[in-house]
Amino acid sequence: MPERQLDLFGAFAPAAPRRALEAAPADPAALALAARLPERIRLGTSSWSFPGWAGLVYDRAASPAALARDGLAAYARHPLLRTVGIDRTYYAPIAAADFAAYAAAVPDDFRFLVKAPETLTAALFPRHPRYGVEAGARSAGFLDAGWAVEMVCAPLLEGLGDKAGVLVFQFPPQPLAPLGGPQQFAARLHRFLDRLPPLLTYGVELRNDALLTVEYGQALTDTGACHVVNVHPNVPPPEVQADFFDRADAPALVVRWMLGHGLRYEAARQRYRPFDRLVDEDPANRTAIAGLCRASAARGRDAYVIINNKAEGSAPLSAIKLAQRIVLSAG
Repeated sequence: MPERQLDLFGAFAPAAPRRALEAAPADPAALALAARLPERIRLGTSSWSFPGWAGLVYDRAASPAALARDGLAAYARHPLLRTVGIDRTYYAPIAAADFAAYAAAVPDDFRFLVKAPETLTAALFPRHPRYGVEAGARSAGFLDAGWAVEMVCAPLLEGLGDKAGVLVFQFPPQPLAPLGGPQQFAARLHRFLDRLPPLLTYGVELRNDALLTVEYGQALTDTGACHVVNVHPNVPPPEVQADFFDRADAPALVVRWMLGHGLRYEAARQRYRPFDRLVDEDPANRTAIAGLCRASAARGRDAYVIINNKAEGSAPLSAIKLAQRIVLSAG
């Protein structure tokens, strides 16, 4: 039965249908950039639920809840945004049906970068109220390959199918002692990755620079996983990470441009919201990432670049600037 609402005279009348959220009108310059960008280079953002992107990505303002529900299809029509990060999976696994709904909203050539739950990547749960009685406790699921296969890999493969891009294991900043130190961590990571199904591409992102060891690099090489180059105050610059871990047989280049200018998340959020303009441009990291993308395309492999609003102020505008740097430098 159609939803009804009271009219001015107290009688029931059908509710007005909700107008579908649409993509913002395509910028001719962005269309031209997209036509010149190598097909294997996919640019995207960390999530899509930002009301400040009205006019940049969406045709009108909408609430975060409405964007979370309806925004992905409009986001995927932006000419330069051909991938996106799914961050909600960091906090808990989601069902295959949820992944399938995401897949149904996007074109065939769109790919997702999915974050694995922190249960797998935090040896100790942070001392934060949201963890309740588990705050500060050891995670029983840390690097548990069986749990990862059942609760993460299987529903992801079933729901996303060919639209699965990279499954990222983001290891948050944490004390080294519960990890057993850098060498033991690398050995445990090797065993973990070796037990995962080969149908997916796996990326590992570290937030402790002490874990960036030769043994870690060897674990990635042996298991066919890739290092996630991330721009974050806790780790070396992207070109240093790439020099150490880039290799010809890596399955993909994965970059997550998270933060810049020495800011932390909350400070950057306060400075940059509502994320509708570039506030602090970062030409050094932009140039480094563009170079990595061009080198990856020259090798004929996929490149995924996920950009956070907190990198420069507005992820969609950062994507345009990055595409310009990639295309113009290549020419």
